[in-house]
Amino acid sequence: MSQNLIEKIAQRFAVGLNKNQIIHSGDFITLQPAHVMTHDNTGAVIPKFRSIGAKKMANPRQPVYTLDHNIQDTSEKNKAKYAKIEAFAKEMGVDFYPAGRGIGHQIMVEEGYAFPGSMMVASDSHSNMYGGLGCLGTPVVRTDAAAIWASGQTWWQIPPVAKVVLTGTLKPGVTGKDVIISLAGYFNHDEVLNHAIEFSGEGVAALSVDQRLSIANMTTEWGALAGVFPIDEVTINWLKARAEFVAERGLAGVFSDADGNGTHPRLNPKRIAALESNLPTADTDAFYAKEITFDLSTVQPIVSGPDTVKIATPVAAFKDNEVKIQKAYLVSCVNSRVEDIAQAAAVVRGRKIHPDVKFYVAPASSEVLKESETRGDWQALLDAGAIPLPPGCGPCIGLGAGLLEDGEVGISATNRNFKGRMGSPNAQAYLASPAVVAASALAGKITAPEESAPAEVRGSITVHTKKAQSAEVPILDGFPVKMEGELIFCPQDNMNTDGIYPGKYTYKDDITPEEQAQVVMENYDPDFGKIVKQGDMLVGGFNFGTGSSREQAATALKYRGIALVLAGSFSETYKRNAINNGFLVLEAAELVKDLKKEFGAEALTIKTGIQAQLDFAASTLSANGKTYAINPVGAAAQEIIISGGLENWVKERL
Repeated sequence: MSQNLIEKIAQRFAVGLNKNQIIHSGDFITLQPAHVMTHDNTGAVIPKFRSIGAKKMANPRQPVYTLDHNIQDTSEKNKAKYAKIEAFAKEMGVDFYPAGRGIGHQIMVEEGYAFPGSMMVASDSHSNMYGGLGCLGTPVVRTDAAAIWASGQTWWQIPPVAKVVLTGTLKPGVTGKDVIISLAGYFNHDEVLNHAIEFSGEGVAALSVDQRLSIANMTTEWGALAGVFPIDEVTINWLKARAEFVAERGLAGVFSDADGNGTHPRLNPKRIAALESNLPTADTDAFYAKEITFDLSTVQPIVSGPDTVKIATPVAAFKDNEVKIQKAYLVSCVNSRVEDIAQAAAVVRGRKIHPDVKFYVAPASSEVLKESETRGDWQALLDAGAIPLPPGCGPCIGLGAGLLEDGEVGISATNRNFKGRMGSPNAQAYLASPAVVAASALAGKITAPEESAPAEVRGSITVHTKKAQSAEVPILDGFPVKMEGELIFCPQDNMNTDGIYPGKYTYKDDITPEEQAQVVMENYDPDFGKIVKQGDMLVGGFNFGTGSSREQAATALKYRGIALVLAGSFSETYKRNAINNGFLVLEAAELVKDLKKEFGAEALTIKTGIQAQLDFAASTLSANGKTYAINPVGAAAQEIIISGGLENWVKERL
């Protein structure tokens, strides 16, 4: 059967498949990624790794540690944390990059970990960025990271895949950042939520790798789990140039190859030639859940916000609606590479930052800093009055110097402008390209380097329906062949984790699972606990479990006796937390639509009186006289449910 590029890459890194098994969207697989990156959160993963009972890494070359988030904190407490992580890396033989080397995602690109055609994960949502190089990057939670350290493996459910066809070419002065801001602002009704995206079309060829990395990075904010560009001539030429660069400078990475001759272990001619001779591509008849067409020639300098990526406004529109700023930022993994710094430097060279504005700049890595200094771009920023910060994350995530204060307005080349993320929740944050940020820092208000007339962005979307096929699935010993229970319907879409498990209990470390069960759904419906009984099947709306990453939102329902959760769709983080805790969640979009038609969406918790039966062997759900096809619960998911969660699954394999 045909496969798209996402499915083909996932196939390469899936383990334990049956002979001749071809995987597709919806399938659960046991995943053995090429690499797993953790940053400052390595300190939180270490105790999870220890609690599993692991003594060593399954493959020391698989994990990568990069300290990048809180590097401006020079307190003894943070220095001790960093020292502990470094010592652990040395003990385990893991590749380690200290504070000051750069942002983890940039390091993964510079050091060749994010290699085209491979799959890697990170305990960070912006692992999507690796897709700019044709590497399938996707986020995992900390429990997954610990499992991969210990066993080399975790699980993944292949998401639906959306194809984004880019036509036309960008006008001068328009950047990759403008493209992704435009996409997120134009298609702003969750069209690609929890999808993986494949970019294609004639417009791709004219995009540089830096532009592709920026676009892929912010597919996260667009709602996607991955954003992957094709592996083409631009990709190969970048790899060759990068390999020459590291060879000329003797940059052999943290670990040299087995021959000990100084050749970079990942960026070398032999590996690039092997890729070039066998480029992974999507089959021409591959299925895509959605197809979006977007005309790059209609994109113009644009600003996102305030406080959301779903609002995008052409910079030209700010001419008649003046917005003064107090802070500007050129920092973060999305837009602090050499190309970005050069664009900002070209705008400010020979000029001065507005006296009412503080302009903070941080390179994506120490290497970016060195190259930008050599080019003279870094000095141009400093001469204009920019305030330098070390290579790292900093104000993008509300850490270190330069945070937004009450009443302030900031414009930033970062990837997120959620209210309160970059400082005070009483401030406003806009996002834009490095050139627009630099021009705004000079003017003291949101503006572009050059005037342009507002233009209408052109794009379209087509949704493809693939009839769900029931499939015979082998059932492992210990996993039920069938399950029955009454459907309890909570029709609200975007049910957030605060509604499921109130935040006020999140950091009460001594609260037992049974006590968690007593307060489950307290914020959503205080009567929920009185309505449900042991063995009920909860049916939610679409995007169930959105919000924070707290695991208790899954465990509280499990210990309340809910057999499993069915929903139109799930937040990927919620899904991972649920299955990692041995709690099954399944998508059943048609069932949800039918229940909404029958019961409406006004009541909070509905005791439907409908007895449902799940047949896991046949991959069907029968309810109310109708049979629905569900995604097969394959061996990967069955094993984890039988074990009672991912940690136990790993323990059994150590």
